[in-house]
Amino acid sequence: MTDRHLYDKHADTLVRALAAISERGYWSAYPESPSPRIYGEKAAAEGATAFQAYLDNRFPLDQPGTDGWIATEASPFGVELAVTYPHAEAGALVAAATAAMPAWRDAGPQVRAGVCLEILARLHAHVFELANAVQFTSGQAFVMAFQAGGAHALDRALEALAYAYAEMTRHPGEAEWEKPAGSKASAEPLRLLKRFHVVPRGIGLVVGCNTFPTWNSYPGLFASLVTGNPVIVKPHPRAVLPLAITVRYAREVLAEAGFDPNLVLLAPEAPGEALASTLAVRPEVKIIDYTGSTAFGEWLEENARQAVVYTEKAGVNTIVVDSTDDFAGMCRNIGFSLTLYSGQMCTTPQNVLVPAGGIGTDQGHKSFDEVAAGIAASVGKLTGDPARAVELTGAIVNDGVLDRLDEVKSIGEPVLDSRVVEHPAYEGAIVRTPAIVKLPADAEATYGKEWFGPISFVIATDSTAESLEIFRSTAGTRGAITASVYSTDDKVLDDAEAAALDVGVHLSCNLTGGVFVNQSAAFSDFHASGANPAANAALTDGAYVASRFRIVQSRRHTTS
Repeated sequence: MTDRHLYDKHADTLVRALAAISERGYWSAYPESPSPRIYGEKAAAEGATAFQAYLDNRFPLDQPGTDGWIATEASPFGVELAVTYPHAEAGALVAAATAAMPAWRDAGPQVRAGVCLEILARLHAHVFELANAVQFTSGQAFVMAFQAGGAHALDRALEALAYAYAEMTRHPGEAEWEKPAGSKASAEPLRLLKRFHVVPRGIGLVVGCNTFPTWNSYPGLFASLVTGNPVIVKPHPRAVLPLAITVRYAREVLAEAGFDPNLVLLAPEAPGEALASTLAVRPEVKIIDYTGSTAFGEWLEENARQAVVYTEKAGVNTIVVDSTDDFAGMCRNIGFSLTLYSGQMCTTPQNVLVPAGGIGTDQGHKSFDEVAAGIAASVGKLTGDPARAVELTGAIVNDGVLDRLDEVKSIGEPVLDSRVVEHPAYEGAIVRTPAIVKLPADAEATYGKEWFGPISFVIATDSTAESLEIFRSTAGTRGAITASVYSTDDKVLDDAEAAALDVGVHLSCNLTGGVFVNQSAAFSDFHASGANPAANAALTDGAYVASRFRIVQSRRHTTS
């Protein structure tokens, strides 16, 4: 396959993406606003209609080895989904993916990049359809589902594609090698024609999560696919639809481009089947991308020995509060971060470390209790009006979050109790506001583990120095994706940065405006670092893509 018309069609996008990963400034290929001025007056309605057409129906996906149809999703908004998906056993999926690989490998980096860019363009054309699927399976409010599950997920996919393309093309495809052969002028030099082939490792397995089914899956999916590997997508049982839509349009584009659509396959699992575990240890599976619990992530790392395994697991994200010149802005910023998507983000802060003696602010000295109350008041303001609250909180994704909310009621001293909120649009939606609890510094057994969901702790420490040591300890032991510090003292900021470097956690300093610690911008921010227990890889850097292929060379003797 040598047709590169899709590469030519999207070359400008790829060139700009390659520049963006080098410059690290702001750039986005896919507008994050669902405004009709950008996407057209009919786009939102058409996307909603397309989403509705999936409900209570068989999903339109023709895959090999289908032995039945399964439905496993339950919407956090209480909407009846009842979408059924084609099920196949692991061997059938592996066989189909293996057969599809040779032609895809031989097509070369440019052709593969062009096809993958066309898949992204096709998904972008259906971004409202995708956003609805993300919303009603993950519990995200619509705007967040459109941004994180649609536009930002596509940006992250393009970012991974750009890194992979750069790694695959950093050397020439062939070179003429000539070495002098002896001292005589008449001696013919030694000549070889050397060819360097990008060879995929094998089948990629993407294991999706419930909370961010596209954002967390797209980087691995597209990094593996563009480097020549077929990909089996194993979605979370409660969030199948967003990845099913993704697989549908990917297969459509692959077939149109003349490739076997089985380069991308959906692998929904029946209840209790543990399909991810079965696929993960297949000898043909050479790459695994996983986001989810620490327990299964560690199982993959220990047992999938034949594969390169990329995991993002649980962590304990921390804010160190030392002082601030904008107390109101600090409280608003932290409060928003705790409220967004009910804390069901791997980047949401959990532990807020504050000196027991209080802090200096632009409003004068604030006691520990006043700092806690200021953050709680910000959360309360954001969640006071149900109609406004649900557009930030979304809905609770699973019963485990509710169980933790019940458990935390008997822990520490409450600063803000979680409340039940009635969703004005979806009667069956499960909505809870954040809970904030005060704890002493010696309660490490409690705050030293992840409490995934709308739960945070304000922890009284002896000093900022102790706060930084607690941060080092929890991040070093449990891992973290994000950290934040507030201080008017440059030395404290430097000390916090040094601590963050020691434990490999990305740090944000003095955020008081419209940028929040739990946001991560493609092409500029690295998501996770791979340098602490919360994740063994970063989204996205060279290390994330380079091991998905190998270079194999051939040499031929030539006389001229």
